[in-house]
Amino acid sequence: MTILIWAGIVLSLIGLSGVVYSIVGVSRAKKAKLPDAELRARIARMMPVNLASFFAAMLGLMMVLVGTLLG
Repeated sequence: MTILIWAGIVLSLIGLSGVVYSIVGVSRAKKAKLPDAELRARIARMMPVNLASFFAAMLGLMMVLVGTLLG
């Protein structure tokens, strides 16, 4: 079960880095003082990255939990 725990940790860290990437991307777009339509387009492009990152982090944490409970 150690492999499951370490794989979950890696997946959680990948998800966390994706969340940080999306936060930085959106904050840069807001600081750029873009027109409303372009700002919405950039935020809309970052939303799938954000959702996938949260999903990856959730799966990683579930893997850690299952590995801990079974191990």
